Amino acid sequence: MNDVHLYLQRQNNTMGISERKAKEKEELKSLILRAAKKLFVEKGIEQTTIRKIANEIEYSVGTVYVYYKDKNDILYDLHTQGFKHLGGEMKVLFNVADPMERLKALGRVYLQFAMENPDMYDLMFSMKAPMEFLDSVHKEEWNEGKSTFDVLRATVHQCMEKGHFNGHQLEPLSFCIWSMVHGMASLHISHRIKGVNLSDPETMLMKGFDEFVLMLDKL
Repeated sequence: MNDVHLYLQRQNNTMGISERKAKEKEELKSLILRAAKKLFVEKGIEQTTIRKIANEIEYSVGTVYVYYKDKNDILYDLHTQGFKHLGGEMKVLFNVADPMERLKALGRVYLQFAMENPDMYDLMFSMKAPMEFLDSVHKEEWNEGKSTFDVLRATVHQCMEKGHFNGHQLEPLSFCIWSMVHGMASLHISHRIKGVNLSDPETMLMKGFDEFVLMLDKL
């Protein structure tokens, strides 16, 4: 009985060590990602190096290389993280039965994400990425990025099936809608809305989106 108890205790200790190591590994990986995002936003992607990321978290360069093969690998992971977050919030709206109402809600969720996560949004959509990173995205499967746009495209398609957007093409229209909302988000994040003579720049983002919604209703 004592031998069985001792064996089980050793098994539990081993599991505890494994779980702790796995947790420490994830925490260090998250630390690297947070530092990289900060530096990418502050200094630009091209000017950020693995050494600078390592210095930021006060670890050796070799430690960073244990988790990521290069800077583009980190950038890819950050993009995936951002699109997973945005895509998760957008997919919840599939519970909205009316596709037109869902389309409007998707736009609001997108803008809310941009306002709450300006640095991540900048990294996902606005910052110039190295060509090697862009090439790797095209060559590899990037499910989170693709599925986020697919949510929009599927909703626009369902709108068309309900009689909306007659005479329009699915993908160009989906791209046009995304571009319009993206432009609003980007102008807000870059504070360009405050740079022109608007009566109430603080509320202009959502008021502008409401005007866009009225235009969609007429298509």
